[in-house]
Amino acid sequence: MWYVVQVRTGTEEDIQKQCEKLISEETLERSFIPYCEQMKRYHGKWHKETKILFPGYIFLVSPDKEKLFFQLKKVMGLTKLIGTGDEVVPLTEEEIHFLLEFGKDEQIVEMSEGIIENDQVIITRGPLKGHEGLIKKIDRHKRKAYLEMEMFGRKLETQVGLEVVVKR
Repeated sequence: MWYVVQVRTGTEEDIQKQCEKLISEETLERSFIPYCEQMKRYHGKWHKETKILFPGYIFLVSPDKEKLFFQLKKVMGLTKLIGTGDEVVPLTEEEIHFLLEFGKDEQIVEMSEGIIENDQVIITRGPLKGHEGLIKKIDRHKRKAYLEMEMFGRKLETQVGLEVVVKR
């Protein structure tokens, strides 16, 4: 099962390392932080950078929920485990499928490419293709798409890289 842990923004990588160090291998199959590629302009040129897709969250894969949560008590800096009320809930099959489709095995969402035709965004290449409905806003100058989606029982906003090559 896949679980989500909320942490202070900026501490994701440190807490992921703690989890991998302090939680036994049979309890923690995998931990990861989804990233996305974005373009940033400095020194007069565009550079590809990798940013955290969901700041403040890390993902844990474990076959044993009880052991995982018992061992998570050793990890410093956790804000909370994501669930409903007092119950910690694993990600749904749809959420897992979305994360795997969007970020592949490496959990890095690549740059997408698209066109704007009659004020409609059409994604021609990349992970956003087929997910145009998630796009809330586009900033062509910063080469970003701002997304809004339902994830782990809440509405989340994030941004990913989008190169708009043509506007008609």
